Amino acid sequence: MEILITNDDGWGAKGIVTLLRLMEQFGHVTVIAPDGTRSGMSNAITFSHITMQKVEETERHSIYTTNGTPSDCVKLGIHIIYGGKRPDLLVSGINHGSNAAINVIYSGTMGAVFVGAENGIKSIGFSIDDMSADPDLTQFEPYITQITKDILAKRDVPYGMCWNVNAPIGEIHGIRPTRQCKGYWDEEVSAHQEADGSTYYLLGGAFHNNEPEADDTDEWALKHGYISLTVSTIDTTWKEKNA
Repeated sequence: MEILITNDDGWGAKGIVTLLRLMEQFGHVTVIAPDGTRSGMSNAITFSHITMQKVEETERHSIYTTNGTPSDCVKLGIHIIYGGKRPDLLVSGINHGSNAAINVIYSGTMGAVFVGAENGIKSIGFSIDDMSADPDLTQFEPYITQITKDILAKRDVPYGMCWNVNAPIGEIHGIRPTRQCKGYWDEEVSAHQEADGSTYYLLGGAFHNNEPEADDTDEWALKHGYISLTVSTIDTTWKEKNA
């Protein structure tokens, strides 16, 4: 089995190193990840100069880095490393920070997953609700293994389907099938001065949950100590049943 791994936190991040170790139990792993953080890149692709270097080669895995985006990584993996063939599985993450609710559309982690789904590959995004450089992934690890086994066992996966998996901080009570929470970012933009007198801006804010009492959402699961397992799709067509 061939497994392709990427992320948006850059090669060397704790999440992707952990994911590499976990995925090696399923087959040969190829990692291609950005050479630095690419958080918030969504599905961005590079139309100019993209470079790629091999970092490491063993019997169990190959590791590459690139100056491109997470979506670029998947495209390079398919067309250059695999020579046009598709891997059996694409796994993105483990992201340092939640990709629940509206975050899914901004996420470089999930952007890579959507490219995988576009190419008919079983694709999973794993994230933990902890933005620190050294999140505790101990409790999450066995769930990652089990979820991966379950998805690999699926025979007929509709085109465009993929999975968005988010883990809470601390004790995990189990897994809940969820839907994407309805909410938005109440954004704040602050102005700051450089030493030369020029102005730069920082984007911040807080997430606003439009349905805090709904117990079937990814946000509810995370706030109550559960892993959220959300089935996503690359089809963004408005469904009449949601009207």
